[in-house]
Amino acid sequence: MKKIVIALDSFKGCLTSAEAGEAAAQGVHAACPECRTIVLPVADGGEGMLDVLLAASNGKRITVRAHDPLMQPCDASYGISGDGNTAFVEMAAISGLPLVPADKRNPMKTTTFGTGELIHDALERGCLRFVIGLGGSATNDAGLGMLQALGFRFFDKEGHEVGSMEKGIALCGALLSAISSIDSSSAHPALKKTCFTAACDVRNPFFGPNGAAHIFAPQKGADADMVKELDVAMQHLSDVIFHTTGKDVSLHPGAGAAGGMGGGIPGFGGPAMGGGKKKGKNKKKGGKSGTLVCEKPGCGYSRPVGGGA
Repeated sequence: MKKIVIALDSFKGCLTSAEAGEAAAQGVHAACPECRTIVLPVADGGEGMLDVLLAASNGKRITVRAHDPLMQPCDASYGISGDGNTAFVEMAAISGLPLVPADKRNPMKTTTFGTGELIHDALERGCLRFVIGLGGSATNDAGLGMLQALGFRFFDKEGHEVGSMEKGIALCGALLSAISSIDSSSAHPALKKTCFTAACDVRNPFFGPNGAAHIFAPQKGADADMVKELDVAMQHLSDVIFHTTGKDVSLHPGAGAAGGMGGGIPGFGGPAMGGGKKKGKNKKKGGKSGTLVCEKPGCGYSRPVGGGA
């Protein structure tokens, strides 16, 4: 055997994709010194996606000031491809669970507003294609915080705005049930010609026993009562999205990813949804001509059925 292609996903909290691949390569060389190894970093939409796509596209990292899940300002990075057309946003970089102290984790209060701020910055730089990595989120706001940062407005049945930033209130899980209508007239104008691809490794629905709230909210700090409230709110929001856009996110595989952002994005952006696939693997660098390809799926740590989001 002359060549081995090694494509390992990260071992969460332990090794990055590149580190795992290099460790495996050392083992191969120890057992078979004459073998040539090619290490290809991969990611499934969660941690490490940005590094993989920047390497594959000869892109650059952009660091901006944005808001974390509890609306505290902090620095976060996203990437732009080498040709300047595509932005790579890893939502966990600004809306991720590790950014929230364990004693403050509560998906009723957390928001994806910061993810929207990263997207907004990329739009201002001329990007019209986006790859959004869904995974590791601290949120269950269906991505409405993200949409709010992009200019969408939300109203209750009496016509009062829900989550007005003029009042310093970002959309979060606790506010979903109050929303009766959605106004996109003030949304960033570039969104009309923008294509979004959501990268994730789960196929959980928007709501229900296997939906965003029941499967993922407990790991984000939700108790049993919160889970029930969030699930009812997600079902309600699904109806609002349908009446607003004509899109039924309840039927969309992976809509429950990242606290429902997997439904919020296609509900308003019409992207492709990559579920259960590794993103950023450059097969031209060795996969087609390799005599052995070693891959590690998203394993090596405990997670609920359907993945982790």
